[in-house]
Amino acid sequence: MDTSKVMDILRDAVLVAIKLAGPMLILSMLVGVVVAVFQAVTQIHEQTISFMLKLVVVVTVLLVGGGWMLETLQDYTRALFELMAG
Repeated sequence: MDTSKVMDILRDAVLVAIKLAGPMLILSMLVGVVVAVFQAVTQIHEQTISFMLKLVVVVTVLLVGGGWMLETLQDYTRALFELMAG
């Protein structure tokens, strides 16, 4: 196995990680910004509000997109095993 093949594998691994973590991170960031603006406007500075809303968003994304995430990870793992067998 040469270095270009290893770099391709690592690049694919990073892309899969970004593809899997991206929706959760982006949505939780957006919720955090909206809650921060709301808290700044109303002067309610309760830390648990932001945490609970982010937790709800992440759990919802996992419930809705969990099957797709698992399938993506399985496809990448199968490709790795085929590469090792070949």
